[in-house]
Amino acid sequence: MSCPRIEVDLHKIRHNTRTIIERLQGRGIQVTGVSKAVRGHPAIAQAMLDGGAAGLAEARLSNVQRLRTAGMTCPITLIRTPMLSQVDHVVQMCETSYNTEPTVMAALAAAAIRHGTVHGIILMVEMGDKREGIIPHDLVIIAQQVMDMPGVALKGIGANFGCLSGIAPTAVQMRALSDLGTDVEGQCGPYLQTVSGGNSTSLPWAFGQATVGRINDLRIGEAILLGVDPITGAQIDGLFQDAFTLVAEVVETDRKPLSPSARRAMAGLRLVPKGDGSRRIILAIGDQDTNAAGLTMPPENTLIGATSDHLVIRTQDATLRVGAEMRFEMNYAALMRAMAAPDIQIVQHHDTPAPNSRDAQGSRAEWALV
Repeated sequence: MSCPRIEVDLHKIRHNTRTIIERLQGRGIQVTGVSKAVRGHPAIAQAMLDGGAAGLAEARLSNVQRLRTAGMTCPITLIRTPMLSQVDHVVQMCETSYNTEPTVMAALAAAAIRHGTVHGIILMVEMGDKREGIIPHDLVIIAQQVMDMPGVALKGIGANFGCLSGIAPTAVQMRALSDLGTDVEGQCGPYLQTVSGGNSTSLPWAFGQATVGRINDLRIGEAILLGVDPITGAQIDGLFQDAFTLVAEVVETDRKPLSPSARRAMAGLRLVPKGDGSRRIILAIGDQDTNAAGLTMPPENTLIGATSDHLVIRTQDATLRVGAEMRFEMNYAALMRAMAAPDIQIVQHHDTPAPNSRDAQGSRAEWALV
């Protein structure tokens, strides 16, 4: 099998989705699967749906197009504010979009009328992340504007947490968001189908004991794909963390000593090999393919550095010779870049591991290039 490649275990994606949904069912919260990190990969998105996701969420229309071209008919929500230049495509491909700008919403309304449809609007509220969102004081006014626009329908409100600020939401913020949903309903009239309480960073709150109020949806990507809390990086109990594996090939091995000048040049790196004569290997993958700092490698291996096309590793593993493969787990940043890299192949794994066993192997293993 060629390198570099990403091996995807779809069973683990389904398991992670199903486990999160089962833990949230008693709280009245549904899960919308976010497939943007995998560029709307149809097989991975389908694994989320098979695990029970109520629909999909995407940030880029190119990813939505990929899903639709693959024949996916499930509800897809655009979670990045639509661009004015794309409103016609948005109303044709997405049932709903998250919005903050009245100008954009008016354009979506006009586009929906042109295409003989009604487009759903969810208003994003600024609740502390300091990225996108309507100031809470203005929410009811803008909601009423949406109500007065033919061609669109107000479907709900939502908020974002932890992306720009790096801070998880508090129970106070969630309660305030819930109250805003009640305010919009009371002053504008329509029942809000969706009050979306954020992304994977909201799971600790959702798994806790705080009252959920009106919040009935979370947009989950990273926790499903990688099984971790985005803020702390901690593993989420019961989830697989190794659904994705990056595989790269060794193209050179040597024992080049590091000169004093080279040591000084490398002093800014996170990890620096100690002592001359360390055995190094070079792999045919680099910053153009992934985020080297976001890779986790096997024991006895240490990252020296990366360039655009090379990854340099210090190793004590004598089996890593030219032509050998090294396997890496990835964090979210590394996964996003690797999934978008044109020279990395993606293969899907059909193992069926034993329940609740991170390393268990199923009775059959099939790989398919996708």
